[in-house]
Amino acid sequence: MTGITYDVGCLTRVHQLLDRWIESQSDALALRDANLSLTYGQLDQAATSTMLQLKSLGVRAGDRVLVVGENCVAQAVLVIALSRMDAWCILSNARLSDREIDVFIEHSRPRRVLYTHKVSDDAARHAQRHGAQSVTWSWFGEMQVGPLDSETWVEPVLSSATEQVAAIIYTSGTSGAPKGVMLTHANLMFTAMSAARMRGLSPKDGSYCVLPMAHVVGIASQFLGTMCGGASVLFEPRFTPAETARVLADEGITSFVGVPAMYARLLEWARSSGHVLKADRVRFIAAAGSPMTAPLKAEVEAAFGQTLHNGYGLTECAPTIAQTRMEAPRSDCAVGQPIDDVKVRIVDQTGNDVRLGDIGELWIRSPGLMKGYYLNPVATAEAINSEGWFNTGDMARSNPDGALNIVGRTKELIIRSGLNVYPVEVEQAINAHKDVVQSAVVGRTVGHNEEVIAFVEKREGSSLDAATLQQYLREQLAPYKVPAEVCFLSALPAAPTGKVLKNVLKKMAQDSTASPVAEH
Repeated sequence: MTGITYDVGCLTRVHQLLDRWIESQSDALALRDANLSLTYGQLDQAATSTMLQLKSLGVRAGDRVLVVGENCVAQAVLVIALSRMDAWCILSNARLSDREIDVFIEHSRPRRVLYTHKVSDDAARHAQRHGAQSVTWSWFGEMQVGPLDSETWVEPVLSSATEQVAAIIYTSGTSGAPKGVMLTHANLMFTAMSAARMRGLSPKDGSYCVLPMAHVVGIASQFLGTMCGGASVLFEPRFTPAETARVLADEGITSFVGVPAMYARLLEWARSSGHVLKADRVRFIAAAGSPMTAPLKAEVEAAFGQTLHNGYGLTECAPTIAQTRMEAPRSDCAVGQPIDDVKVRIVDQTGNDVRLGDIGELWIRSPGLMKGYYLNPVATAEAINSEGWFNTGDMARSNPDGALNIVGRTKELIIRSGLNVYPVEVEQAINAHKDVVQSAVVGRTVGHNEEVIAFVEKREGSSLDAATLQQYLREQLAPYKVPAEVCFLSALPAAPTGKVLKNVLKKMAQDSTASPVAEH
């Protein structure tokens, strides 16, 4: 589409994606946020300076460095600097609860924890409670730095891009315990190359990165994909409809990816404010992270005058598995064909391939497939079989043209505004309350989104009410994991074995009057 070659086969580290552009267009814009802009040449200098400062703070090759923050230029520079020194980057969303951040630190034992407090009050709060100190950095001014973990271990440094870990991205897992998805440099570069090629990104383009870089689409597709194409990235810490509308109209953005709930809020804001959405330079828009509905797709396409593309992926696959093609726009809500070099199988309960058009469980093999779960070989072996097939846990069927339709989930995963919520984790938090006997959490579909619904059996004589329990959970969980509705039952429906019948509860939740989804 652009005449650019996106092959990254000769590269061994993600920072090398920038090298051709540093040499050929050092004065071209690379990164910007509300406070700072860097050209490719300046990004090169900033990454080198940051790497040296990290070394002076005791960070070594093979260490983990956890960054608590929200989208900004400093966060992106840290990714490049850590790649250059063969340290592992762990990006964590500052909006997570104290408990969640602390679990990540305890599990990964980072050498240092950094906090992008200038763009995130939540990051500043975490920094304060962890005893972080303000440090002046050459290119971004003040940034908080946590204490040195002098007892942590160093991981081996491996020359191969397919073996050397670049980043850990945490996903809670259905057990409620954290799973650190180890993504190698090859994993991330595969996604970056795929995104750049399929969107035809070039130095003429600008991407708007409002999806958190702490989640895989933000770092792999939005940030590194844009760098692979020599384009520029505008970082936004948090999504708001008004600012997104302004940016798409006025900031020269050509590529935007959001979760369906973002598009719905943008449309609702435009309707309520009488604002006409304008995005004259935008040539690629896509939805990711959660299922898209036909009415939302049609409304977005009418507002923007172009196709809303769809895709499918998982953190463990870095993430992209399938994507609709710009040259072959679709009118349905299929997630497109598997991207180049990704192999898929749709299998029955015995692991045999189903007939074309039949529904089965989706297995994949991909250059983006994770190295494994950090410090959890058992979970890794359960997820990836001896032939290298990864069980997504999702139910799918294939169209005659090879496009995939994701029809459900075998796991109980709830996708809330593009973010994963695992019921067991929420149930554990609820059950920790002194007035709760047991609980069960299910998802309720509301339009193009999902709500978290909790059914709770409380102790006899307890006066616990929904508002009190929700306030308690806000101290234990990230806001998007807190149940939108709490339903108290005298006893949860159960089978003779005592197993809670979640299918009954899910039907009860779906049949009840749906309240508006409150965004967090």
